Amino acid sequence: MSQEKEYSLFEEVSSFIDEAAAHMDLHPGLVDQIKQCNSIYKFNFPVRKQDGSYEVIKGYRVQHSHHKLPVKGGIRYSELVNEQEVMGLAALMTFKCAMVNIPFGGAKGGVNINPKDYSVDQLERITRRYTSELIKKKFIGPAIDVPAPDYGTGAREMAWIVDTYEAFNPETINAKGAVTGKPLSQHGIEGRTEATGLGVFFGIREALSVEEDMKELGLTTGTKGKRIIVQGFGNVGYYSALYLHQSGAKVVGVAEYNGGIFDENGLDIEALKKHQNEHGTLKDFKNGKFVENSLELLAYECDVLVPAALENQITIDNVAGIKAKIVAEAANGPVTKDAEKELLKKNVMIIPDMYLNAGGVTVSYFEWLKNLSRVSFGKLEKRYEMEKYKLLLDSIENATGDTFSDEEHQKIVKGASERDLVNSGLEETMVNAYHELNAKRKEKGIKSLRTAAFILAMDRIAISYMDLGIFP
Repeated sequence: MSQEKEYSLFEEVSSFIDEAAAHMDLHPGLVDQIKQCNSIYKFNFPVRKQDGSYEVIKGYRVQHSHHKLPVKGGIRYSELVNEQEVMGLAALMTFKCAMVNIPFGGAKGGVNINPKDYSVDQLERITRRYTSELIKKKFIGPAIDVPAPDYGTGAREMAWIVDTYEAFNPETINAKGAVTGKPLSQHGIEGRTEATGLGVFFGIREALSVEEDMKELGLTTGTKGKRIIVQGFGNVGYYSALYLHQSGAKVVGVAEYNGGIFDENGLDIEALKKHQNEHGTLKDFKNGKFVENSLELLAYECDVLVPAALENQITIDNVAGIKAKIVAEAANGPVTKDAEKELLKKNVMIIPDMYLNAGGVTVSYFEWLKNLSRVSFGKLEKRYEMEKYKLLLDSIENATGDTFSDEEHQKIVKGASERDLVNSGLEETMVNAYHELNAKRKEKGIKSLRTAAFILAMDRIAISYMDLGIFP
């Protein structure tokens, strides 16, 4: 009996590159270069456990593409971390950055641990040791390689990383730019926490705004009243669900690793998150039906299914049960290639991960720019704008005799805060990128938004190489 081939995200990404290249006129050598990981660093280091014994930890950092520097990509802590996964995620970062026109190459990092098995002190030692290994090989730095949070890590880990980097590089004035996703106290940026989920919302909203495309799916335009199921209720899943809920959509289902919840009338997302934080589970929430096997929720009736957990969730084994009209990939690689083919046959629109979850890297780019400029966004112009708008309102009132209410004054006179500017920049990026992507799909006469995204990204990567005279 032949053994089923082990799933490889990197090989899957490579196959998507081949599919996109078939619609392009690129030198074969350039396509091969675009596929390859430029640098792979894997290493082992010991950590002393609380009982005095030692454990050897595996760490990885992969720089997929140096067509632009620095490279950019998160660090994840998970027992599933392996070389192929990190390579695949690094490759996706390359195309994600190119897709939304952010001037970074792609990278990714990982540590093969379950962070829940370690104390805070142990996690700090693991993180600082991981960082020192990257520093030794020059795999981190504001002009070289800029990590960020990913699955299993957050602002706390990024603070440890930047502190370690600064200790090794006290003369580097831009050291804060060596990592993004930092706490605000460590020169992070307003809006970074919710950035990926907000980007997911913007992407879904734009897809739902195209009347021609929605007619083909049998849907009306707009988010209002759309039935949404979200898989994963961590940072990305929660904020995606929250913004969709606030826009008038009905989030009817939320799936987590330890069970899901379903309510045809729509769930109160903030109340559900509070319940999860207090109880560690969605079970016994005041409304809805608890679903023990949360994977079953993927097959429930809905308009938009948002897988926001891990890769390889919709496969050839469960794709037949998918009833959604749109699958919006908030996670990295949640739909396998074979499953995607089946979904496209059923006329399901797939909004690809390399576009949809680019909100995080977009706001990370803003944070990096903030760190290099060493000044907060809005700090220089906010008061000037407020005074200018105040003078304008006063002039209108004097000229017309009408008066604005205090509430109107506050809304109009208010200068843009850092969060306002970040959210505006994120929305601009996601809106423009979606319509460029959709236009490319129609120009090439293909059904797959993912293939169109790869074509668009590869166009931009290829130009970088050709402008250097490396390829014709």
